[in-house]
Amino acid sequence: MLNTSEATASAEVLAPPAVQHFRQALLWPLRLVPAPDAKPTHHGPWHVLREMGEASPWREEIDEYTGDSSRFHERHYNEFVSFLPYVQRFLYGEGRSKNKDGADTGSDGDSPMRIFRRHDIAAVRVVAQAGDAPITLDVVHCDLYFFFDIDVVLLNLEVGANHLSLAQAQDLLYRFGRAYPAGWNAEGGALHCMASVEWLAADGRVLARSDAQQREAFLSHVAQHRAPRISAHWAYLMQPLVSDHSDEPGALRYRQIEYYRMPLMAYLSLDDPKRLSRNDFIRLGLVTGAAEADAAQHAHLPYAEQHLADFEHRYCYDRFWVDAGAAPNTRYLCNGHALIVVGDARSEFFCCRDRGVLAQFRHQHFLLFLIAHFQKAALLMFSDQLVEALKRLDIHSTPSVKQFKRAIRSSFERFLRFTHRYWFHEISEQAQVRALSHMCTAHLGLDPLYDEVKARIADMNTYLDADSLRRQASTVVRLTVVTLFGLIGTVTTGFLGMNLLAEADAPLWRKALWFGVVFVFTTWLTIYTMVKSQRLSDFIDALSNDRLSFKGKLAALARVWRRGAD
Repeated sequence: MLNTSEATASAEVLAPPAVQHFRQALLWPLRLVPAPDAKPTHHGPWHVLREMGEASPWREEIDEYTGDSSRFHERHYNEFVSFLPYVQRFLYGEGRSKNKDGADTGSDGDSPMRIFRRHDIAAVRVVAQAGDAPITLDVVHCDLYFFFDIDVVLLNLEVGANHLSLAQAQDLLYRFGRAYPAGWNAEGGALHCMASVEWLAADGRVLARSDAQQREAFLSHVAQHRAPRISAHWAYLMQPLVSDHSDEPGALRYRQIEYYRMPLMAYLSLDDPKRLSRNDFIRLGLVTGAAEADAAQHAHLPYAEQHLADFEHRYCYDRFWVDAGAAPNTRYLCNGHALIVVGDARSEFFCCRDRGVLAQFRHQHFLLFLIAHFQKAALLMFSDQLVEALKRLDIHSTPSVKQFKRAIRSSFERFLRFTHRYWFHEISEQAQVRALSHMCTAHLGLDPLYDEVKARIADMNTYLDADSLRRQASTVVRLTVVTLFGLIGTVTTGFLGMNLLAEADAPLWRKALWFGVVFVFTTWLTIYTMVKSQRLSDFIDALSNDRLSFKGKLAALARVWRRGAD
């Protein structure tokens, strides 16, 4: 038997390591939709926030690349050079413009990305489950990302804390980033989300709190709008942007475009990552939450063993999972929905904010994660727009058909611009950034999604082209019929320049009278021929058919005036 000291030492070895420093970055893609009474504009949606001024908590972020060069540090340089040139132009623009004399004008080149940040929220206090002690997380920053020519906005919220248990970190990853509760238990408690969330100001005031326990409010909203209700604390964070189904007025409105669980990134600095079990890594990598107390003792896996047989191959990037190098025992976990890095808090490089893994996590890795989820959100937005255009189409209404054609043409043009401006297969030649980018895009299924949306838009555009050709052919047939039957009268009255009525020397009033009569009659005959042109075309086809008898040709002529012949 083990004595007391040996049992204590054994328990310490088996206990999971503590999280010395924790970072979580949420990335919430949303689709921007126009307000019902909004007028068409060529300005981007960020102009609305600019024009609101003090009425909005969001301020355009003058980052290290566009602002004072004294704020530009080595970590920003390392971030910039990690990406290929065409990705650099997407992320940072073309740089400062110059006048004809070569002097710096101070204005920035056209960057397709705009960032707005709010500074009024300093922390967030959360309670994972009823009865748990509250945890206060520092809000590192809260940003909105807008993109030129794409009706998508991404909310980015980064929070951090020190000295958490592994179970607390797992619960934060699992429960925090949910737009609304998944359901409620028998006691009325919200499932899978935080029991309580409170946004705190710098002085400790509560600015907004969650309402996930108000089951009836969520149920009635879905019953009325056929759309989920965004939890109160997330709705507050997005203001003055409002949900598309909200009764609140707002010039900027958003709609959920992906699953209600927000994509996330996490950085966990552990006192000894080697003490993490395979079960711990699986729960972190697949974001399944902390194990129950009794299950933790027996190290039960969250899913069946056969389902997790290839976990390390599919979800782990283990290039640095060795007892060597600048940041030993560093492991990356990626499932598309989440990108998590785990490392040793005793490694100075792993915790370094300027050159180490923490700097890479907050810069290069965040941007590759943002690019992947922006591309997915944009593709889903194009798909939604096609569905909405079809829903509004009424083939019996000419204005509706014209509006449908304009919508499809516009989607086709914007998709072409998206492809050339935002669609990348390779974003970096650095092995680590490239590998993590490939893992994200593969798990998100971006290539099949792109091919599907491209095929749908191409099918729509092909249909419109075919429909235009059909209409043009029909018009040509009708004009041909009118010309053919008009030719009979033209040849008859104009043969050898002969006039049917010799009125050349008649008084002016008589010539004007005859002109009016002939004009009215010719106009009526032309219009009548146009009306009957489809049936007359069928009659012409019957005349040219050698296999049809004379009686059949007469029947085809009779159908020109028969009701219901079409």
